[in-house]
Amino acid sequence: MLSENRPLPNELLDKMLELRADVYQNGRNLYERWKPSIIQKEFRGSAKNLAYYLALRQKDLRGLQEELSTWGLSSLGRLESRTLSTIDAVIVTLAKVCGREKDIVKYPKKSSFFAGHHKLKQNSEIIFGEMPPGRNTAIMVTVGKEAAENNSLVRDLVEAGTNVLRINCAHDSPDIWAKIIANVRAAEESTGKTCRVLMDIAGPKARISWIMSGDRRDRAVVGKRLFLSKKEGANMDDDITLKMGCSLPQALDDLLPGESVLFDDGVIEGVVEEKFNDGVVVRINKTDKPNGIRLKADNGLNFPKSNLTLSVITEKDSKDLDFVSANADIVGFSFIKNAADIRQCLDEIQEHLAEDRPFPSVIAKIETLQGISNLSSIIAEAGGRCNFAVMVARGDLAVETGYSRLAELQQQILWLSEAADIPTIWATEVLDNMVKTGIPTRAEVT
Repeated sequence: MLSENRPLPNELLDKMLELRADVYQNGRNLYERWKPSIIQKEFRGSAKNLAYYLALRQKDLRGLQEELSTWGLSSLGRLESRTLSTIDAVIVTLAKVCGREKDIVKYPKKSSFFAGHHKLKQNSEIIFGEMPPGRNTAIMVTVGKEAAENNSLVRDLVEAGTNVLRINCAHDSPDIWAKIIANVRAAEESTGKTCRVLMDIAGPKARISWIMSGDRRDRAVVGKRLFLSKKEGANMDDDITLKMGCSLPQALDDLLPGESVLFDDGVIEGVVEEKFNDGVVVRINKTDKPNGIRLKADNGLNFPKSNLTLSVITEKDSKDLDFVSANADIVGFSFIKNAADIRQCLDEIQEHLAEDRPFPSVIAKIETLQGISNLSSIIAEAGGRCNFAVMVARGDLAVETGYSRLAELQQQILWLSEAADIPTIWATEVLDNMVKTGIPTRAEVT
């Protein structure tokens, strides 16, 4: 409800001047902490705006926003890409109303007011290629082995408007990847269009590596206890008939009793009851089918409440980077949790990169709460060293954080990225139903 007595313009102006001073000072302090790692001078302005935006977000602006709205002024709601410019515009308008123009700076120039918008567009085209007329969004398509064996498929995708073709390095081999990339380059030549190649490094994804059971019909039902093991052949209590391995056994060292374990993209939920040297006992507390579900090798595992200390680059990833660094236009990394993770990824690329080859663009997949909490420092670290974008990995993010928070958290990622002029990729089953059936669901068009 709006206040019955509107504040006087002079009072509002004083509040805005105080706000600007705080945002500027706190933002500068944050930027100075980032500055040593910012090598690319083109990113400095973007980093400053991100710092100012974060400083502003530390304030409770609800009362001030209400007061500004009663005077028909900006409520400071959509200023991600122009934080100080928006604040300055409000200040100058209030100063004119109050007759205090002499003490106030001039209105921001239109060119500076929309500089962030233009910088974001420029960054998007550097990474994803030039957008066709009338379209501001790039299209990325994930392909597998079929794209190595069918060059007409790749040509048709490029002709239809694919801007980025994605290869998931968790599957296939360098021989298959090389054939896919050769088909992309041939499609570029025959169509006269450009298509970037994104190679997504697999990363430390935990999966069920093997399953042992006294009954092959054994199912994970609510109340059942199972053993998640670091090695085969572990001896457990007689009442535990279902035993399985974890593809990342070192991850089990970080689990604690009471923490959650999710199986098969969250279809089955369990909780750690006991911890042993060889693994953990998990009790199932939720499944999406009353009669239980049969778990299979290669089903995914997630540990959303655990503080995992895994390296973001696995031994396989390091080997794959020999090929990826020599062939990919864009390199994607999964499970980025903090600035140290993305720093390690960038250093790995540099180590594998030939001297005569330019540094590729880099994408960080954000799929955990840790990644969201540290996103600003991740952006500052990577944006300061290379052309950088963020992928909103909605599938894993939903599993890790719960579907009830997905909309809120992905919006946070988009806001922070925009504040730093960083392009974003909205991923996982985007327009999936429309592609398969020709008819989009309501969720796909909203």
